[in-house]
Amino acid sequence: MLPDTEMAAAPLIVHLIHRLDVGGLENGLINLINHLPPGRYRHAIVCLRDYTDYHLRIERPGVEIISINKRDGKDWGHYLRLFQTLKRLQPLLIHTRNLSGIEGQLLAACAGVRLRVHGEHGRDIDDLHGLSLKYRCLRKLLRPLIGHFIAVSKDLEAWLIGTIGARPHRVTHIGNGVDSLQFHPRLGPPAAIGPAGFLCEDAYVIGSVGRMAEVKDHLSLVQAFVLLIAEHALPRDRLRLLIAGDGPCRQACLDLLRQAGLEELAWLPGTRDDIPQLMRAMDVFVLPSLTEGMSNTILEAMATGLPVVATAVGGNPDLVHSGWTGTLVPARSPAMLADAINDYYRLPALAASHGQRGRRRVLAEYSLIAMADAYLAVYDALAAPPQRDR
Repeated sequence: MLPDTEMAAAPLIVHLIHRLDVGGLENGLINLINHLPPGRYRHAIVCLRDYTDYHLRIERPGVEIISINKRDGKDWGHYLRLFQTLKRLQPLLIHTRNLSGIEGQLLAACAGVRLRVHGEHGRDIDDLHGLSLKYRCLRKLLRPLIGHFIAVSKDLEAWLIGTIGARPHRVTHIGNGVDSLQFHPRLGPPAAIGPAGFLCEDAYVIGSVGRMAEVKDHLSLVQAFVLLIAEHALPRDRLRLLIAGDGPCRQACLDLLRQAGLEELAWLPGTRDDIPQLMRAMDVFVLPSLTEGMSNTILEAMATGLPVVATAVGGNPDLVHSGWTGTLVPARSPAMLADAINDYYRLPALAASHGQRGRRRVLAEYSLIAMADAYLAVYDALAAPPQRDR
C-alpha cells in the first residue's frame, strides 16, 4: 500500500454520475477505479442523487463518495450544491457520464476544473436512438467545454462524431472489461440455486441479468418463454427462466408468468450479489434490450462460456457475432427470441461452440487491465504538460 502522503499528492479525478447503485455503468466505474494503478490518481464519486451499499465493491482506499441529493424534476439548488462541491474538491479532472451528468461540464468549467471528459454509455427509453432535438442541442451547446469524449461502443462513437459534431481526434472508443477469473465456465454440475424445486434434474435454464426497466424489455423475454412452451412444445419439466435484477417492470413480468400458469418454472429474485454463480447455472443468456451501450452482462455471459441471444441494437453487435458467438435478433421480437433460444436447446453442440468462442474472445479483447489502460491513456494525455515549440 502506498504511503498516505504519496496518495494525498496524487491528482484528483471526480467521476460525476446520476446514482451509485447496481448497473452496468456503475459496475464499469468501480472496475475502473479498482484497476487503475494505485497512486497515479485519487478518485471521488459525486452522485447527483444518492448511493447504496453497492459502493462497498470499491477496493481502493480513500475514495470519497458524495451525494448532491438532487430532487425529482427541476431542482435548481442542486447546481449550487454541485458547484460548491467541485470548488471544495478542486479536482484536476472531471469525468461526467451520460445525459444526466453532462450539465456538470458547465459547473466544472465555472468552478475552475481545467480538464473535462465526458463518457457516453448508452441511452434510456426517452431517447432510444439519440434523435431528441432537445438533448442533441444540449450536447452540442456543451461540446466546446469538453476536452475529450469516451464512447463505450462503435455505435456511440459514430453518433458523437456524426450527430453531435465532436471532432474525431477528441473521441476515443473504449470497450468495457470483464473479470474472466470471477466469471468462468461451469466446472461441474450447476450449483443449487433458487427456491426449493426450481432446479430439477437436467433443467435447461434460460437466464438474464439486468435492471428491470422498460428499456431492457424483459417482458419480451417472458413472452418468448411462454412461446417456447406453448408453440415450440419444449418440455415444462426441463425449461426454467431466471431473471436477476430489480426494477419497475419486474411485477409486470411476474403477472404475465402467473397468467400463463408458468410462475413455478421461473425465478425472478430481484437484485443479487452472486451473479457469477447464477450465470454458471444458466444454459443460455438472453439480453432483450431496446438499446445498449456496451453490455457488461453480455461480456460476463461470454466469459462464463454461455451462448448469447441479444437484440441487434447499440453496442451488442460489437460483442455478439451472430452465428459465431451467439445470435442477434430485432428488438421487440419475442417470437424471434424464442426461435433463437429453441435452436440452442435443440442443438447443444452449437450452444457449446458459441459459448467457447465467446470466452476466447473475452480473454483476447475485453480484459479489465486493457480497459483500465485505455482510460489511463486518455487521462494521462490530457494531464500531460503542453509541449513547447523549440
